[in-house]
Amino acid sequence: MSEVLDTYDYLIVGAGPAGCLLANRLSADPAIRVLLLEAGGADNYPWIHIPVGYLYCIGNPRTDWCFNTDEVPGLNGRALKYPRGKVLGGCSSINGMIYMRGQARDYDGWAAQGNAGWSWKELWPLFLRMEDHFGGASDLHGAGGEWRVERQRLSWQLLDAFQQAAAETGIASVEDFNGGDNEGCGYFQVNQRGGVRWNASKGFLRGIRQRPNLTVLTQAEVARVILEEGRAKALLVNWRGRQRRIEARREIVLSAGAIGTPCLLQRSGIGPRPLLESLGIGVVHELSGVGENLQDHLQLRMIYKVDGVPTLNQIAGSLWGKLGMGLRYLLDRSGPLSMAPSQLGAFARSDPQQLSANLEYHVQPLSLDRFGEPLHDFPAFTASVCDLRPHSRGTVRIRSAKLGDAPSIQPNYLSDPRDLVVAADAIRLTRRIAAAPALAAYRPEEYRPGPDYRSEEDLHRAAAEIGTTIFHPAGTCRMGQGRDAVVDEQLRVHGIPGLRIADASIMPSLTSGNTCSPVLVIAEKAAQMMLAERQRESLANLTDAATASREVERIGA
Repeated sequence: MSEVLDTYDYLIVGAGPAGCLLANRLSADPAIRVLLLEAGGADNYPWIHIPVGYLYCIGNPRTDWCFNTDEVPGLNGRALKYPRGKVLGGCSSINGMIYMRGQARDYDGWAAQGNAGWSWKELWPLFLRMEDHFGGASDLHGAGGEWRVERQRLSWQLLDAFQQAAAETGIASVEDFNGGDNEGCGYFQVNQRGGVRWNASKGFLRGIRQRPNLTVLTQAEVARVILEEGRAKALLVNWRGRQRRIEARREIVLSAGAIGTPCLLQRSGIGPRPLLESLGIGVVHELSGVGENLQDHLQLRMIYKVDGVPTLNQIAGSLWGKLGMGLRYLLDRSGPLSMAPSQLGAFARSDPQQLSANLEYHVQPLSLDRFGEPLHDFPAFTASVCDLRPHSRGTVRIRSAKLGDAPSIQPNYLSDPRDLVVAADAIRLTRRIAAAPALAAYRPEEYRPGPDYRSEEDLHRAAAEIGTTIFHPAGTCRMGQGRDAVVDEQLRVHGIPGLRIADASIMPSLTSGNTCSPVLVIAEKAAQMMLAERQRESLANLTDAATASREVERIGA
């Protein structure tokens, strides 16, 4: 029998961006007891905070779940490493730090599918509320919030030339990608403070850890959700070598991400009947959409050799260069060690028929064969381009009920023929940018996939060879109605009172860009709805009590 550790009003599973924000907002009322559970450890690993340290956090079991995909047919049977944050701050502790809201049409599309309250106009104030923008408060940005946004602290001659080349190709230069239409080319704004990573733990937890009504447990892995009389009542948690039962007076909120949340539900007997029965797990509540609808941005990492211009390949390739990078960071928190993984961005249309930009570029003054391998010994840049609105859909499924078993992650990249068309168009557009006059002085030479890939069939083959994840999984517990929906527009799990989900898994469709800040706005919206619901119930109870009191007085009279 598991030990009952305690009872709280709200249990939050996962201390990634969503969980950190929810803990902050819910515990602001001292009458509410909140428990935040994180399977990983504290975010005190130095490489978390040095921006270039993502190189030492991704693939490191101290900070990463270290998942792998299944072999993906559309990628010639390749399996990919699939990083997910396992530490306070979650993926915001290991990601690319890019501040990106997405496009207005993303959220308006969610609302148009019947999810009331999720339009761009309705979410806009929530983006502003959480933000602390370097430019101060404006019509476009917020100030004084917890989510710090700054300019990057370096630029590159080569990236400036790429931006000019993009303009020559019809992609205009822009200063800010966050006004609702992100089409254009410019340097990304980043979640940093003074050249140091700003993760969700710093933003939303650091200043409130002393609240007596908030408890944060690390190294606490949730085995399953317990339902009693159809209601989500408690969690079974492995913590300090023992399994403990923790109960919720009001609600359990799952914020374990697009991989963790569906796996937890499936282990709890909540999910597709065929999967649960095949694994010998009892079907506690059938929801066919749990773990389905997986979407991700597939990036095509095109590499160009260059001449006569500095790139990180040369700088990091020498002892003096490395010493100079370290010294510069120590002196003023600038230089290559302050770099986000991608500095320059571009949003463009793969063809004129697209209603808005459907491609995103992450342009880097460096190159390597695969993430985690050494930089090339020749000067080069990478123009990584991804399809923002893929049609291919995948799955996330547990392999057993055992907590430690990694799930089956099958993204099914390029399984929809429409995605192959966009991939081919993206490669052709990248080649036009590389051939523009602004880059001519550096004599760009295509290294990957290589100039021999010319026909439509060749380009499809190239996409399969160089495609890899850009780490934006979403959609595995879709918000909406219908057979495959998992949560309603209030983020309540269909058919299970007391259980909500607030993370990227609820996205009906991917946002058009990096997903960290959209996850935060999902959590902000969830907190708003939960607190409003609690207030309505309190008012109703007061009204009932007042009515009862008047009735007693009447009878007594």
